[in-house]
Amino acid sequence: MQGTVDGFSYGLVTPLVAYLMACLGGALGLRCTTRALLVAQSWRPGWLALGSAAIGSGIWTMHFIAMIGFTVDGAPIHYDKPMTYASLGVAIVMVGVGIFIVGYRGATGTALFTGGTITGLGIASMHYLGMAGMRFNGTFEYNTLTVATSVAIAMAAATAALWAAGQVRGFLWSVGASLVMGLAVTGMHYTGMAALSVHLHTGAPTAGDSPAALLAPMLIGPLAFLCLAGVVVMFDPLMVMGKPDWTPAEHKPGVPAHPPAPHPSRRSQPGGRRKVPHRESRTPQNR
Repeated sequence: MQGTVDGFSYGLVTPLVAYLMACLGGALGLRCTTRALLVAQSWRPGWLALGSAAIGSGIWTMHFIAMIGFTVDGAPIHYDKPMTYASLGVAIVMVGVGIFIVGYRGATGTALFTGGTITGLGIASMHYLGMAGMRFNGTFEYNTLTVATSVAIAMAAATAALWAAGQVRGFLWSVGASLVMGLAVTGMHYTGMAALSVHLHTGAPTAGDSPAALLAPMLIGPLAFLCLAGVVVMFDPLMVMGKPDWTPAEHKPGVPAHPPAPHPSRRSQPGGRRKVPHRESRTPQNR
């Protein structure tokens, strides 16, 4: 039997909150990636790991908040906790692989394409693995073309976001990139949901954890981490300015650090000749 689904049970509340969570995770993750490009090699892994966890937590929380508004008429939905949390691990690991590639190879050429592809596949894998963790008295079926479109959106969004992070143009630049990334990730989610159709079964409802049981860890855990990452960003002024904390000095033997200042009494004439003050010649007749 064909089931009736509703992805907006609470109106525009869940899509807007989901979008804000995607933007928050994207903003923190991109700023950490930008910071990693400006520091020494010893500090780079820490910043890249923090950025990976921020983006992964942001898109995972976005997915859960959006799914609060998803209902199937006549079939209560439950969630398998291990698979639901496994989707968080997949998101952080795959996003991390893409970010580390860009962080060490640069946001250009093959590295950008590879990193963006892996990060986008991580976002899509998180979405569909989270959907596989849903339990109800029925089955899901997907339209292949729409699913492929949602994966392509995720890959394009991740590539564009990593490219923006590599530009190192300041805080406002990363805010704009995070807004675009949040829109693309949320669009990917609802595109994937548009590919979904539900077929209900007859019989007893399946067991599992309800969304209310998962609400506390979903919001408290990732949100606490995102707040902590936000504090790190706010108390690091270089993260806001988007400028390196050191300027490499050029040392060459025999070259002075500063060019010698010209003497104020020496003024050059056009053509390279120096002006000599005219002196009146004194002859014996003038004495």
